[in-house]
Amino acid sequence: MLTFSIAQWQGWTPGIDSPESWLDWAEHPFCPFGNQNVPTLDFLPPLQRRRLSALARGVFACAWPMAEERPGMPLVYASRHGETSRNFGLLQSLAADEPLSPTAFGLSVHNAIAAQWSIIRRETAESVALSVEDDGLEHAIVEASMLLAQGHEDVLVVLAEELPPVPYSPWTPDVPCSYAVALRLRAGTGWTLAMDAPQAAPAADESQIWPNPLNLLRHLLLRTHAWRHANPARQWTWTRMA
Repeated sequence: MLTFSIAQWQGWTPGIDSPESWLDWAEHPFCPFGNQNVPTLDFLPPLQRRRLSALARGVFACAWPMAEERPGMPLVYASRHGETSRNFGLLQSLAADEPLSPTAFGLSVHNAIAAQWSIIRRETAESVALSVEDDGLEHAIVEASMLLAQGHEDVLVVLAEELPPVPYSPWTPDVPCSYAVALRLRAGTGWTLAMDAPQAAPAADESQIWPNPLNLLRHLLLRTHAWRHANPARQWTWTRMA
């Protein structure tokens, strides 16, 4: 069982980017299909902004306020599908027998966003990029907990997905909208996270129709005492201790 504290959190999805709008969403959740605008990131120079994909912009929009004016901290970045739009564009170029863009190729790999974060922020602390399943949130917490155990005061955890290109939609039902969630974790006893093998098939749970990182924000805002997240292989139990 892991124990930790969530010192700070930040979420972004189209049209929902303030604590007040997130609380409204937590009480009456909906999927923001209509507006897929990406964050403008006015705090970055234009040249740096232009190199960031829509997925990377969501990550920076959430993570930057937590890191600004703070000492450097390790980053744990987790995504299930990664840069689907960039990769789809590369496949389209191949299909059309066009030359591939070296820049697009270099920025399409799974750890590219973590690398961009380190370069733009001149961050020398270690970073980890995880390719995850539907319980990637919990695996990111495990990774962050190991970094805290090594003596780091804070660890930045970011999970993000982008709405995939239409041809991918039948295979990506777990991403109903683009989103990013950032957490600043510290050592403490505010939360516990435990893993068990599921005893039976996961029960239908209305709260789990949302991606797990967004589901976490709902529970944080609604001050849920405890909840479970299960899949066929693992069952995770979250408990608020304070």
